Amino acid sequence: MAFGAEELRVLRRALALALHPAPASAEDIKDCHRLAEALDEAVREGARLRAFLVADLGRYRAALPGTAAGYLTLLEEALGAGYRPGPDDLAALRALRGNPVAAALLSRCQVLAERDVRARLAGATAARRAPAAPVVPASRTRLLALPGGLSAGLSGAPSGFVRGGPAEQDAKEPRREPGKQPAKPPVKPAEKPAPAAPKPSRPVPTPGEVFPRRKPTPPPANPPQQLAAG
Repeated sequence: MAFGAEELRVLRRALALALHPAPASAEDIKDCHRLAEALDEAVREGARLRAFLVADLGRYRAALPGTAAGYLTLLEEALGAGYRPGPDDLAALRALRGNPVAAALLSRCQVLAERDVRARLAGATAARRAPAAPVVPASRTRLLALPGGLSAGLSGAPSGFVRGGPAEQDAKEPRREPGKQPAKPPVKPAEKPAPAAPKPSRPVPTPGEVFPRRKPTPPPANPPQQLAAG
């Protein structure tokens, strides 16, 4: 890809605006837009040309060795367009290494293949060395359901749930020093006896008062005398 004098002027102006921000004129903005569109079109055209060369190169490679001259020419042109040789190209060039042009292309393709392999290995090593994201233990994120909803002491937690992690459980229990016996629970005072039943306002009569006993009838003062027959 080559730039003309006018394109280089626009590119230099765009770089100056990027390094030293300043108000740009309307003409500069239009020139930058035209240059960006021209670059996009050149990239698309290069991709189309490379795809055409790769397809044509495959047809010549499949017809080897009769198409050796055309294949070597197309391969050199494709390498200039950014094509990376594959295993099929390396095998074909090894078969044609008796040709000086094929031997030179084989050395060039081997260097490119080694660079690609090293780049892939470096990328894989960097990915393995990248620090992994910290994993939060499940015990610190689980939620326990409260059967009765919230109590007075859980007014700040979400409704019906409370965090059940070890930190929250440890905060609820008093910390004790090593070697010290746990404190005994306080002794509850003895419960007071239940109050006696209230006494009735009127006394309940006894059976003797309800059914009084009859007094015995006294004997008569002059009992009648009976004469016995002799």
